[in-house]
Amino acid sequence: MSSTFSLPASRTEVVLEEIRRGILTRELKPGQPLVEAELAARLGVSKTPVREALKVLSNSGLVTFSPYKGASVCVVDAELAKSVYDVRMVLEPEAVRRSVERRSPELLEDAAEALKEASAAIADKDQAALSLLNRRFHRALYSGCGNPLMVSMLDDLKDRAALISVVGWEANPSWRKEWTEHKAVLAAAKKGDADGAAGLLRAHIGDFLDRVLGAIEG
Repeated sequence: MSSTFSLPASRTEVVLEEIRRGILTRELKPGQPLVEAELAARLGVSKTPVREALKVLSNSGLVTFSPYKGASVCVVDAELAKSVYDVRMVLEPEAVRRSVERRSPELLEDAAEALKEASAAIADKDQAALSLLNRRFHRALYSGCGNPLMVSMLDDLKDRAALISVVGWEANPSWRKEWTEHKAVLAAAKKGDADGAAGLLRAHIGDFLDRVLGAIEG
C-alpha cells in the first residue's frame, strides 16, 4: 500500500480503493485486524475516511466487524463461497441470456476490451488487475439485462466474488483457463446465442466454485 496520496476528489473513495486492493492482493491477510489509526498513518490521511471506507467494505463483504476485535479482513470459508456462487449461478446466467437477447453492442465491446487487457495482465501475473478486469468482463455481459434490480444484486456480490477468486487463484493460478472460457462466452454472445452464452457462463462459474472448494476443503 502506498504511503501518501495527492488530494483526491474524495479521500474516502481513494482510501477505499487502496484498502480493497490491499485485500485482493493479499497484502492485507485474511483475518488481519484493520486498525484505523495504523491505516490512516500508512495512507497519510485522518481516521475519518478510513472509518468510512471500512464501513463500505464491510457492506460489500471484504471486511468483518467484531464487537470485541473491531474490523478485520474477511476470511473465505466453504459456506461463504457456496452462498455467493449459489446466487451467481441463479442470477448471472439469466441476466447474461437477457442481455444477449437485447443486443447491446457497446457492452460487448467493453467485454472484449476487458478480455484483451486481461491477456496482458495474465502475462504480467498482475492479480489485482485481473480481479478488476474479471469483474469488468462479467458486468459488461450482465448489465444490459434490462432489470436494474438484477444488476444491483449482482453488483452487490462483486467484492465477495473477487475475494473468493483470490482463494481459487492462490491454489491454482488458472487465469489462462478462465480467459479461454470468457472468450467462448463472448463469442456466443456476439453470435446472438443467448442460451449458449448463458450455458457456458453457468459452467464457467460452477467449475471455478469446484476449484475454490477444493482449495478450501482439501
